[in-house]
Amino acid sequence: MKGQLKSFASDNNAPVHEAIFHAMMNANKGDAIGYGDDIYTLEAERKFKEIFGNDCRVFFMLTGTGANAAGLSHITRPYHSIVCSDKSHLENDECGAPEKVTGCKLISLPSDDGKIRVEQLGPLLHSVGFQHHSQPKVISITQPTELGTVYQMDEIRKISAFARENNLYLHMDGARIANAAARLNTGLADISIHAGVDMLSFGGTKNGAMIAEALVFFRSDLAGEFEYTRKQSMQLMSKMRYISAQFNALFSSDLWLKNALHANRMAGLLAERLQGISSVRITQAVETNAVFAVIPKNAIEKLQRKYFFYIWNAPRNEVRWMTAYNTTEKDIEEFVEAIRKAVE
Repeated sequence: MKGQLKSFASDNNAPVHEAIFHAMMNANKGDAIGYGDDIYTLEAERKFKEIFGNDCRVFFMLTGTGANAAGLSHITRPYHSIVCSDKSHLENDECGAPEKVTGCKLISLPSDDGKIRVEQLGPLLHSVGFQHHSQPKVISITQPTELGTVYQMDEIRKISAFARENNLYLHMDGARIANAAARLNTGLADISIHAGVDMLSFGGTKNGAMIAEALVFFRSDLAGEFEYTRKQSMQLMSKMRYISAQFNALFSSDLWLKNALHANRMAGLLAERLQGISSVRITQAVETNAVFAVIPKNAIEKLQRKYFFYIWNAPRNEVRWMTAYNTTEKDIEEFVEAIRKAVE
């Protein structure tokens, strides 16, 4: 069974970090006011403001898809369009939720590495003001991308400048934003609010948490009355303290950064060890905690008897291997040896 196999499929498959579990247990004492009016949520909100500035508004959510869809619905009208990469989570892995919830059209731009280039955006403006076309309103970028690649600071700033010049919003899907910040050796605010992002879906679940997602507005005019949108989107948790306690743990002693740095380092080690295997071809730059590779088809079948991972592109025998905060060097060495034997 897949659940009994060692997983390189996703950082979602890792257990909850002990410090985060401990924080939830500490929050599990006595009564606390529901729906966010508790001391744990107030503390988590304070920590977000420490990171992103006192003017930000943060709302805790249940899922990353919920944060994306609810946030985008709040800043758009159904006749708008949302621009994203053709490799993005919005386009491929949210079961049409963004379109269903927002009513908007998704416009996906082709990308070999998961990133949108500002040069691709100009042609989309031809529909502005033309009543027969959906009206572009949001550019959504994923940091890091679904292919594990990272937007550099200047790339984000260029897209942000284009958005502002053309009355568009810039949304960042940061399900793994910790891994991007760790890669760039920069702060969470530097790659979001300071780079011109208007709204951030901040993910903690893939970084050692159990259920810890948040939507952060960096423009107060966009955040107004979002509490009602969150409720209608079924993303308001009654026992909010258990989400908030997780963020408090992540932001204590830079646990978020330690977890991300380790996961990234393990992916880098995996890529390094694979260099000597001629039958394995890495297809994307290994910048965070994902390794994409093409290997012989029969090797995939052999490996999946012992390890759980996803086939990313079946026609070309491309697979995705992901590491997490709990991946060990021994895990990597054993996996590489299994790969070596499988491709012989």
